[in-house]
Amino acid sequence: MKDYILELVSKQHGLNAKLNTMREYLQAYALKAMAEEGAFRTTAFVGGTALRFLYDIPRFSEDLDFSVVAARPAAYPFERLIKKVKEEFASAGYNIGVTYNDKKNVISAFLKFSSLMFEAGISPLKDRKLSIKLEIDTNPPAGAAVRTDIVNKYFPLSFLSYDIGSLFAGKLHALMSREYAKGRDFFDLGWYLSRFKNLKPNVDLLQNALKQTGWKKEMPAADTWRSHIKEIVMATDWKRVRSDVQNFLENPADFDIFSKENILMLIENSGSQLLH
Repeated sequence: MKDYILELVSKQHGLNAKLNTMREYLQAYALKAMAEEGAFRTTAFVGGTALRFLYDIPRFSEDLDFSVVAARPAAYPFERLIKKVKEEFASAGYNIGVTYNDKKNVISAFLKFSSLMFEAGISPLKDRKLSIKLEIDTNPPAGAAVRTDIVNKYFPLSFLSYDIGSLFAGKLHALMSREYAKGRDFFDLGWYLSRFKNLKPNVDLLQNALKQTGWKKEMPAADTWRSHIKEIVMATDWKRVRSDVQNFLENPADFDIFSKENILMLIENSGSQLLH
């Protein structure tokens, strides 16, 4: 019920911590509703929020990202799914509105919670809304490997997700294809390389994703992806990286660990480890 989230948020210190905790609880609630409606029979949980739920990456995330699994039957009807999610929140006492667009390959919805930030003391404005974006890629690149995961984060949750090599490939694709520097991508890169020794991306998935988004350069391979990523890291404005990611970190000092110099070192070390 809604009283629980208000109690949960009240125990946090600082507006960022309160907002991040509120958003994450709502994300978990949405995942629970989706799972109960059978969405994860055909859809995999991916992206930064998946890292948070599956591997406890020490940063919060804003959106819920999913990909239809090509080898599975047709995906759960999006309009019906969003209606069920909305009904679940409304029955728990939330004032929620939903907008969605299912006319593109990446279909999306915004779950908009009214008055919740005011009730939790995060905002002095009663009409300020907290939005959570939900996206499902209905035409994802081929090659992903999926697995079933069970986690207990606010609720016991079970869902399909990409395996770690496929998730890493998705992060490399974001770094290589995004037209602007998104700080969370670089923080995640440092986290991946420090958390998983000898981590290898799913190269088939990475190459297919790059082809899908019009990559014009030489395709990265199992032994060359590091040079592509190293070039991108070296060219990036680290002040912009910091400004994008700092409000989402559990511990802001973590950003100093994943500095540009340290991430370049991790990239180098990830290649040398494979030679031994």
